[in-house]
Amino acid sequence: MTRPDRICVGAIAGSFGVQGEVRLKSFCADPEAIADYGPLWTEDGTRSFTVKLTRASVSGGVGARLSGVATKEQADALKGVQLFADRDRLPSLPDDEFYHADLIGLTAQDTGGVTLGTVRAVHNHGAGDMLEILGPGTKSALLVPFTLAVVPTVDLAARRIVVDMPEGLE
Repeated sequence: MTRPDRICVGAIAGSFGVQGEVRLKSFCADPEAIADYGPLWTEDGTRSFTVKLTRASVSGGVGARLSGVATKEQADALKGVQLFADRDRLPSLPDDEFYHADLIGLTAQDTGGVTLGTVRAVHNHGAGDMLEILGPGTKSALLVPFTLAVVPTVDLAARRIVVDMPEGLE
């Protein structure tokens, strides 16, 4: 179980070479900043790694050495592992930006105060963030663009967002 004071900053995409290097998929605005937030932890918190970048931009990621990983086999075994940084090691965000982890679990309400559901995930497939909202008793999720026009209010203290549903998504 992920601790709430940790944020996912990347994932191990695979090995690179034969000396235990890994290819990291960085979720940071500056991909190379992932090395600044260490130590990085596995999701369950049982392992931590210091990160030393070895090469920039390798097949959609960055090349790195992780402490305790010395062989290609060890690096291969970590493929797919998500890496988490302690929140207090990350930069503060402007008022209109949010870590995905802070949005997940918020109650989504329409502009009239009717509950639409709970934010289950935040997706980005290249055209901007989309919030996945799952309503009570529904089998399929509602996907809404995470823009100021569609989500004019994010109230982290009250654990809710307000969604002004675009025509056609209702």
